[in-house]
Amino acid sequence: MTTRERTWSIAELATEFEITHRTLRHYEELGLISPERRGTTRVFSKRDRTRLALIMRGRRLGFPLEEIRRIVDMYDDQPGRVGQLQYLLDQISDRRADLEARRRDIEDSLAELAELERRCETDLATLRGSRSVPARSQDTPSRTTV
Repeated sequence: MTTRERTWSIAELATEFEITHRTLRHYEELGLISPERRGTTRVFSKRDRTRLALIMRGRRLGFPLEEIRRIVDMYDDQPGRVGQLQYLLDQISDRRADLEARRRDIEDSLAELAELERRCETDLATLRGSRSVPARSQDTPSRTTV
């Protein structure tokens, strides 16, 4: 059997991409993949597997399924159309901006947590140094103000 003729079962693709059978059926219902039917069995082609890989990449990047559909459908069209490529570049740019904003938010949150941690440790050291205060148990509420 050549690579071109290779097919996959729903179980094989679910295992390979670490998704559920239900997810694969959902993508099929949305028309994102179109496995062949042999009786009640779904048989996935190389095209389906490639499209699934693109879908999963789009999900990891945070694209909504409708955007993924547009991008994946470009896979079937003749490559190089200016409109298609510009659309894809615009989507990439928008997604990158969103992720950069999220990264800034995470960095700000980490900095705030580090500062709060430093203040708590300073307050705790002061309390332990000025009085004989035992280490705080989980039942004792913190007196550090935020």
